[in-house]
Amino acid sequence: MSVLDDLPVDAARAGVVLVVLAVAFLLSPFFIAPPRATLLFFEVGIIFLAYVLILVGVNLQFGHAGLVNFGPVAFFAVGGYTAAMMTADGPFEGIGLGFPWPVGLVAGVVAAVALGAVLGVSTLRLRDDFLAIVTLAVAEIVHGLVGTFQSVTGGSLGLGNVPRPFAALTSDGAPNLFATAFLFGSLALLAYGVFHRLAESPYGRVLHAIRADEQVTETLGKDVFRYKLVVFVYGAALAGFAGAMFAFHLGAVSPGFFTINVTVLVWIGMLIGGAASDRGVIGGLAIIMSFQLLTRFLNDQIPAVTADQFASIRLILVGLLLVLIVRYRPEGIWGDPKELGVER
Repeated sequence: MSVLDDLPVDAARAGVVLVVLAVAFLLSPFFIAPPRATLLFFEVGIIFLAYVLILVGVNLQFGHAGLVNFGPVAFFAVGGYTAAMMTADGPFEGIGLGFPWPVGLVAGVVAAVALGAVLGVSTLRLRDDFLAIVTLAVAEIVHGLVGTFQSVTGGSLGLGNVPRPFAALTSDGAPNLFATAFLFGSLALLAYGVFHRLAESPYGRVLHAIRADEQVTETLGKDVFRYKLVVFVYGAALAGFAGAMFAFHLGAVSPGFFTINVTVLVWIGMLIGGAASDRGVIGGLAIIMSFQLLTRFLNDQIPAVTADQFASIRLILVGLLLVLIVRYRPEGIWGDPKELGVER
């Protein structure tokens, strides 16, 4: 564990308290409307917190257990689309069963868990590089399927008329963004606290042993495959939960929300922050998403560069940052080289 992870903060308890406060705030008649100039930051903040939920699961899989999962967006999409199909009321295209949103939330998590279990059983005995390829392929297959079957998923248009339970409890607009960001932040903190405790428990030490040497761990009587499968399902469940919550925030789903960019952002954040450092990976994600946000409108100040050229320059800068991190600090900014077995 890095120094950053040793701060004396019980995140799990703080997360529980904040979730209760967030729900009470949503049910109360009190609204907080942030200044209009900050609304973009709240919108990006909600996306960041949804990605944090995915990242926490991916970090448990790769940072602590060594599983190279390049398909977390697949579970994010399955959770979001399942929740949308179960709850949408009269969508323009696709299936909308009109069930209450809690049913959709549970169904989204269950569907992601089912996909994670099936994928885990069939792939977790593969070598790391093959596991990475297969999970990446599954993510692209899921993205292709949701964009193709218009009669089921709405195709490229996606599904609309999905319930927005958080917006329904507040007035739409700025108060809704504040309350939703509060709730997503509380859930992200709770997920971080629970997974951090799991990583520090005896169970987590077995995961670290698996990452270091599977064969030695097996000789100690541990069922390595079972440990890896459970960790894989944990990450899938959390990504499915994030997808369902994201669908309920937006009131719609479409293939554009679930592209490979989600996986890329999560992995870049983890590599920058330092895999296995539970707080460090969140810091890494904050760095890369802050860069994207702060350079979003910079193109207006450089009229000689077209929008397409500026987008390419941003990607090049992100790539250069990643190259520098991997070359000069492969354990990440807050990662522990001993924990990751990095040799300089």
